[in-house]
Amino acid sequence: MHRLQGHDLACRRGGRMLFEALGFDLRGGDALLLVGANGSGKSSLLRMLAGFVRPIAGTLRWNGEEIAADDPLWRRHLHYVGHADSLKPLLSARHNAAFLAGVTGDGMAADRERALAHLHLRDLADRPARYLSSGQKRRLSLARLVASNRPVWLLDEPGVGLDAAARGRLEAMIESHRAAGGLCVVASHGDVALRRHLVLDMDAALEAEEDALPAGSRSAHTIEGGDAVR
Repeated sequence: MHRLQGHDLACRRGGRMLFEALGFDLRGGDALLLVGANGSGKSSLLRMLAGFVRPIAGTLRWNGEEIAADDPLWRRHLHYVGHADSLKPLLSARHNAAFLAGVTGDGMAADRERALAHLHLRDLADRPARYLSSGQKRRLSLARLVASNRPVWLLDEPGVGLDAAARGRLEAMIESHRAAGGLCVVASHGDVALRRHLVLDMDAALEAEEDALPAGSRSAHTIEGGDAVR
């Protein structure tokens, strides 16, 4: 079973401490929801997990091994979806799904087509990305999650730009991924519903930092049906 751990993580941006002493312990099937106001560090933590931002303190571990800075092996296990769509405007939706997910070979074509179908993009598969609407582009960015077949999904506000039906399909994708043993870390303002999951309140982490609580005191807790169960 896969395991992703963060211990005593700290991040500073522009001279301001966003968070410190953050911790979590995720295993296959878990989802971690990052909540908090804008500027509380949700996106920075996701980018730290993706390897784009280095922690100023603390450690990250994948299956017991410490994740080094800019570790290409670690990045092969994850897929990050940020605010930008990162699409190639001249490529078709189908080729974008393959390109963004790093899909090569006929053996992965089925995953790519399944991803397009699940996000209702099959009829648009041959259309260049520049002719897609903003919502269609967002769905295409999310389709690469299924096509990539990687165990760790890092999602920054994935529900933005999606209608209710598309959000429902995204939620189903996440639950299917978890059922198969995958992990998800999601930053959201409540527009994506998750079943039993861990919550990390970045606002509380900032308040705790300001109150100088002991290191390691800011950690995730489990939520089910909107109520804390541990």
